[in-house]
Amino acid sequence: MKRRGVTAVELLVVLLLAAILFGVAMPAMHGMLQQMRLRAAVFDLAAAIDQTRSQAIARGRSVLMAPLDASAGWRRGWAIFIDQNGNHRPDAGEPLLYRHAPIPDDMQLTSSFSSNADGLYLAYNAAGRACSADNSLAARWGTLSLTQGRQARNIKINMLGRVRVCDPAQDNNGCSGAN
Repeated sequence: MKRRGVTAVELLVVLLLAAILFGVAMPAMHGMLQQMRLRAAVFDLAAAIDQTRSQAIARGRSVLMAPLDASAGWRRGWAIFIDQNGNHRPDAGEPLLYRHAPIPDDMQLTSSFSSNADGLYLAYNAAGRACSADNSLAARWGTLSLTQGRQARNIKINMLGRVRVCDPAQDNNGCSGAN
């Protein structure tokens, strides 16, 4: 009678091969995970911008999107709100339409707008156009840039308030970080 089974040497060889394959695959999986996290953050931010625009049109008035903490910038999260006191900040008692949690610590989010002197915010008027919070007829456009490691994505907002996402490493047609 012949017995079937696996010897300890065969089992060790299989485990060694599995460990080698796992070691080779880990860096690729880490890069893919980073890319997926960046893609999700870009999607969340672009969706929040679209929601800000939609709410301004639906409500027939200016709606703002601004960082939750102005001193920390956009990376600590953002809010969509109706700015009743005109300070460009989401304050207690003002209608809060949406609030987003902070982005991951290894991700950077910067902004550059046509009038940075006005502060960190994005405003849309009742017509759905990007504008200054103080003057709904004054156009305000710019770029929000998300970077994680060597990967980056820019969210470009034009004078009409339309949003376009691009990769500055692949799109040489107007995808620089500046306006």
